[in-house]
Amino acid sequence: MKPMRVCGLMSGTSLDGLDIAIVDFSKTNGDLQYELKHFVTIPYDNELKLKLHELMDPNVSIQKVSSMNMYLGELYASYIKEALVDSEIEYDSIDLISSHGQTIWHEPFVNKNEKYARPNTLQIGDIAVLAEKAKIPVIGDFRTRDMAAGGQGAPLVPFADYYLFQHERQGRILVNIGGIANITVVPHKTSSKNVIAYDTGPGNMIIDYFVSKYTNGQQSFDRDGNLAKLGVVHSEFLEYLMNNQYFELSAPKSTGRELFGQAYSECIWSVGDQYNLTPLDKISTVTMFTAKTLANEIVRLIEPYEVKEVFISGGGVHNSTLLNYLIELLPDTIRMEETDVLGIQHDAKEAFVFALLGFLGFNKIPNSLPSSTGANRQTVMGKIAW
Repeated sequence: MKPMRVCGLMSGTSLDGLDIAIVDFSKTNGDLQYELKHFVTIPYDNELKLKLHELMDPNVSIQKVSSMNMYLGELYASYIKEALVDSEIEYDSIDLISSHGQTIWHEPFVNKNEKYARPNTLQIGDIAVLAEKAKIPVIGDFRTRDMAAGGQGAPLVPFADYYLFQHERQGRILVNIGGIANITVVPHKTSSKNVIAYDTGPGNMIIDYFVSKYTNGQQSFDRDGNLAKLGVVHSEFLEYLMNNQYFELSAPKSTGRELFGQAYSECIWSVGDQYNLTPLDKISTVTMFTAKTLANEIVRLIEPYEVKEVFISGGGVHNSTLLNYLIELLPDTIRMEETDVLGIQHDAKEAFVFALLGFLGFNKIPNSLPSSTGANRQTVMGKIAW
C-alpha cells in the first residue's frame, strides 16, 4: 500500500465552519503510521450559517437542499486552497480528499409500520462537484454504507479511537463534545470486553442556542464558559432536563438536531421562564446538563471497563466551565486530559478521523465499527468521485 497525503474535511452539527486536516498515512510492516501535517478551521460567515440552519427545517424545499449540496461542493474546494496559503503544504501533494459533508438530516429510527420508511441520513457537499473543482479524487458519504448494513450510521469517530488509542493495561474513554456529545469506551488489550460508543446527548448545541438568544445573536457560543460562570445551576430545571427518554435508551444510540436542536432549545428556554430563571442561570444549567449526561455514562462504565483515563476533544474543550463541571462530577481516580497528549489536536480530531476513514476506505480496508453503530457487520464506508 503506497503512502498517501489525505485532506480530511469535517463540518459538524454546530454549523460553525469547516475543519481541514492534512494527514500523511503509510503502513510499515502492517502497522499504520500517521502524521498530522496541518490543521485549520475556516469559519462560515453569518449568512451561510443562517442558510444552513434553514435547511434543518423538515419543511424546507427540496430545491434549497439540492442547490446547497452543489454550492458546498464548490465552497469546500475553495476552502482547501485557502487553508494552504500560509502553510508549507503544496496543493499538488494531496492525493485524496475525504469529506464528511454537512449533516442536514439524520433519522436512524423510523416507524416500521410505514411501508416506505427506512432509516436514513443526509450529508450535503456534493463529492462529484468537490472532485471536479479540486481536481483531486474525493471519498465521502460514509454513513449510508453503515445504515445499509443495519447500523445507525453514527457515531463513526469511535472506529479511530479503538484503532489508534487502545491501551495495553487500562481502559480509556474518549469524549468528543461537539454539537452533540459522544463517548468511546475502549477496553484494554487483555480485556474480554468489546468497545462501545454512542451519543450521550447534547454537547454545545443547546448552550450555543441559549447564548445566541441571550446576546441577540452577538455571540454564537460561550467563550471559555464565561457566561455560565456568572449564572447558578437550578436543580429543578436540571432535573426536568434529565427526564428525557433518550437517556433511558440502551447503547448503541445516536442523536442530533432532530431531538436536541432549535425546536427543543426554544421549548426548554420557555420552561426556564416558568422557573423564573435569569438567562445566565439558564445558560449555567444547560451547561451542567451536558456535563451531567456525560458524567453519568462515564461513571457507569468505569468499573466494568477498568477505566483510568478520559480524553476530551471537540469544541467543548474551549468551555472551561463545562470542563470544570465534568471534573466535579467524576471520581478523583480518573485522570482527564485533552486528546493533544495522544498526538491529536483536540480541535483537529474529527477532521483527522475522516482523513483516516478516507485513507482506509480508498484502499478497500474496512473502516466501520459495528459495536458502536449497531450494524450487522463491518463494511468499507465511503463513495468515491474520481
